[in-house]
Amino acid sequence: MLFCVFIFYPFLKGIMISFTNWDGYSQASIWVGLDNYKRMFDDPNIGTVVKNTFIYGLGSTFFQNLIGLLYALLLNRSIKIRGLTRTIVYLPVVISPLIMGYIWYFIFQLHGGALNDIILPFRDEPINLLADPEKNVWIITFVNTYQYLGIAMFIYLAGLQSIPKDYYEAADLDGASQWGRFWHITLPMLAPSITINIVLNVIGGMKLFDVIVAMTNGGPGYASQSLSTMMYQMYFARQDAGYAASLGNLMFVLISVISLVSLLYLRRKEIVR
Repeated sequence: MLFCVFIFYPFLKGIMISFTNWDGYSQASIWVGLDNYKRMFDDPNIGTVVKNTFIYGLGSTFFQNLIGLLYALLLNRSIKIRGLTRTIVYLPVVISPLIMGYIWYFIFQLHGGALNDIILPFRDEPINLLADPEKNVWIITFVNTYQYLGIAMFIYLAGLQSIPKDYYEAADLDGASQWGRFWHITLPMLAPSITINIVLNVIGGMKLFDVIVAMTNGGPGYASQSLSTMMYQMYFARQDAGYAASLGNLMFVLISVISLVSLLYLRRKEIVR
């Protein structure tokens, strides 16, 4: 019942709204059929927005898994301050994404930003990285990676600690190298953890919203917009709920297809213990 009320009904309602010209506030709306979808595919900015959405999703997934796995491998060893390091890496996760975005905005901003305060003595003028269309998307991806790699790290740590020690002892008897142990034992046995991390990271990255709003608000123009921020602006700033709903449906389809394909492919690669 709760699923129907809070998930299924809003989903169906969103599909219905996408076929109307509803402004999001009034009681009246007109059925326009597929006009919103035609408009969406004719929109000159939709290509940039979809590309950015993929960068946020796939870029964050790649870096979170790579760095998270490296941290997990390091912190799975018996080293000093291991617990403290784990806490420091995980700490950004508990911070609101909006607050995290503003923290990094104050680092990268043009006037008075911490980065420019550091480099200004060595150059004539400050740099405005957040206004650079070729860099701001990757900066946002970096911030999202920084905030959530702690989750990936702990999932990998759980996977590492569940690998039976007998496998490594047998590999040592066979004279396997460190790389051989990792490639033939650790990585295959981590397949379930890899599956969980990739699917979660793809979903989280492709629906990224708060950090974008805090750092660039999607600008300049549509240079750093994602489907979620464009949908928000169309609904609340332009009162174009029908078009916003069509963008939301496109985002749902893209996330569903990519996450489902990733899940099915990675599940086939997992080792049954």
